[in-house]
Amino acid sequence: MTASTTSENKSKLKISLYKLCAIAFWILVWEALARAVGSDLIICSPGVALKRLCELVTTADFRSAIAFSSLRILGGFFSALILGTLLAIISSKLPLIKALLQPITSVIKATPVASFIILAIIWFGSRNLSAFISFLMVFPVIYLNLLEGIESADRDLVEMAKVFRLGGRKTLLYVYFPQILPFLSSACSVALGLCWKSGIAAEVIGISTGSVGERLYRAKLYFETGDLLAWTAVIIAISAVFEKLFMLLLRLAERKIEGAGK
Repeated sequence: MTASTTSENKSKLKISLYKLCAIAFWILVWEALARAVGSDLIICSPGVALKRLCELVTTADFRSAIAFSSLRILGGFFSALILGTLLAIISSKLPLIKALLQPITSVIKATPVASFIILAIIWFGSRNLSAFISFLMVFPVIYLNLLEGIESADRDLVEMAKVFRLGGRKTLLYVYFPQILPFLSSACSVALGLCWKSGIAAEVIGISTGSVGERLYRAKLYFETGDLLAWTAVIIAISAVFEKLFMLLLRLAERKIEGAGK
């Protein structure tokens, strides 16, 4: 093991230790605040929230709610990813399409998510509300970032690919993809958090039967603070895990393409 590798490992270990200390610090602050308030109705302690979480995890109701919300929210994310990618490619080639989509993306970005949720309830009902809202909130992020990435690609490399007759597939993989990947990674990192926040908010407002949002609404209705915090922790954990997995897949795809290009 080289000295640089050892130094790098120590640096990573130190960063991980700092993160753990930061988490421990805020848990202690939470515990102190709960004791100062002295009412589980207003804010329960970390221990109470953890106990309630452990109780919820073992129930079939918990699993069905997670599956219900995850399928719809992630469905909205992937739909936005696919459509946003296709339209970004088309818009980079056809200025008319880009001009037509510009007002739509501007309106979506400027309009409060609550307004879209209420309209969607009127138009479609609440069962698949989170899928639609997740798609709507994620689409501009994916589309605009990828469009910027495509338009900022090095034209000299593109022309070189044409000269050497690489073909559309190889040009896309070895010329465009490495240059667009930073834009795609940034867009997906933002979009994955956004889709969960907006999707769960839609379920809470629409009271979508069988969803995580409905459980949050029920906890609020009956002043079950432990349940509220437990479900919130679950949402944060699922969102973080899926983001890590998806970003890992992007990095693996990048390495595979780089290896194939050598």
